[in-house]
Amino acid sequence: MKIIHTADWHLGQTFYGYERAYEHRIFLSWLAKQISDREIDALLISGDVFDNPNPSAEAQSMFYDFIKRLTTENPQLRIVITAGNHDSAARLEAPAPILEGLNVTIRGIVPRTATRETDYNKLIVPLGENSCCLAVPYVRQGDYPTDKSYNDGVNGIYSALYEIARKQYDTIIAMGHMHATGSEISQGDRSERTIIGGLDCVDTSTFAKMFQYTALGHLHKAQKCAGDDNIRYSGAPLPMSFAERNNRQSVTLVTIEQGTTQIDEIAFDAPVKLMSIYPQAKPLNDILEKAATLPQGDIDEKSPFIEIRILIKEPEPTLRHQIEEAIKGRSVRLTRIEAVTEHGESTMNAPMTYEELKEIDPLTLATDVFKRSYGQNDMPEKIKNMLVKVIDEAKNKI
Repeated sequence: MKIIHTADWHLGQTFYGYERAYEHRIFLSWLAKQISDREIDALLISGDVFDNPNPSAEAQSMFYDFIKRLTTENPQLRIVITAGNHDSAARLEAPAPILEGLNVTIRGIVPRTATRETDYNKLIVPLGENSCCLAVPYVRQGDYPTDKSYNDGVNGIYSALYEIARKQYDTIIAMGHMHATGSEISQGDRSERTIIGGLDCVDTSTFAKMFQYTALGHLHKAQKCAGDDNIRYSGAPLPMSFAERNNRQSVTLVTIEQGTTQIDEIAFDAPVKLMSIYPQAKPLNDILEKAATLPQGDIDEKSPFIEIRILIKEPEPTLRHQIEEAIKGRSVRLTRIEAVTEHGESTMNAPMTYEELKEIDPLTLATDVFKRSYGQNDMPEKIKNMLVKVIDEAKNKI
């Protein structure tokens, strides 16, 4: 059995005001070709299909056109999609009954029975005669007993699923959207440093004993988890921030044969590059000289995104004007200009961009306000848990 594992597409993302539909279409076309050429049996998408809970009509159309192409070109293909923390669980799962007839399974929420018990059987998706996938979406508070920690609650769901699945299947694949203990985040990336919902990391050390492979989403860097080859983040197909510009983009190819699991990465060359004129802040004259070497030409959807960090000693009112003049006629898309003092402090007072605003976790913001209001005391766990529940419920209703 050959499986492609991917995650964190973030369809519909705008990057400092620039649309990224062109990049996503290139990726989806490339992925469809990989699936056909390699005769893939199953495609697993581990969350964050969309960039926000209310994706644009264009982003949704792109997604469903892709599903239509796959099911038309590969009638044998099994597709399993789970929701991430960026997705609206209800919106993503809404077309599931229609798509089931095309071998497409979508799980946006942890389902319940009529008696409000977890309906584990609906999370067990057959992939073949002796294999199945545990299609676990992003787990929210309320999906597990309130007297358990997040780590224990999530592990409890997987343990219960394993005990049911192992009675019928020899090969069990797990899917998840979480921040696993021991995983590596992109240096300087605020969005990845914000743990989902403000909750703890999940210890996946027992997964390797239960599952032939665990397909994770949430972290954008392709990597094995805690040194285990069979527990993997596929990584995002496009860099989502400048902190990720040096990440390798890929999807993960999983080949399971006669009880053995082989893991390979299929590299994807992202069509648009993210550039910093210099990795570190430099004086304005250095920046202007470097800007003069940027490629000339018209700006289009293939032009790289650039950020500029300038080292300053005193306020410079004409800073932005000088930069914009220097890159005029250059085939680059300017995203942000940040002025940095010699002490490393940003002095820019420009309004926060939408991209920066998206990176702020509501719970982190509330915790900061609490500390400013009540000194250095940490927010009580009871209040924190209530806030997490409210935040999750709000996201689910979008």
